[in-house]
Amino acid sequence: MDLIYFILTAYGLTQILAYGTIFDRIRPSHKFFRCPMCLGFWAGAFLFGINRYTELFTFEYNLANLFLLGCLSSGTSYVLCTVFGDDGVKYEHKLLDG
Repeated sequence: MDLIYFILTAYGLTQILAYGTIFDRIRPSHKFFRCPMCLGFWAGAFLFGINRYTELFTFEYNLANLFLLGCLSSGTSYVLCTVFGDDGVKYEHKLLDG
């Protein structure tokens, strides 16, 4: 369950930081801050850093866990941001040339 809670928390944090209008005034314009993969890594690293202050998830503090949880957060945040949008599940229909 720890990983599920971690993934959902990382996704939520990434969504808020990348797309939340509350941060429009202070968010730098660089594309890094709109990239769920890039921002997702740092969201995961931040959550790993504060995991001793929450009961949602608990991970041992070491560099391997920091890196792996950052990567997990990056990948899952990217996938979830690609699949879900403001209007629900994103659906694209592309015609094949043929």
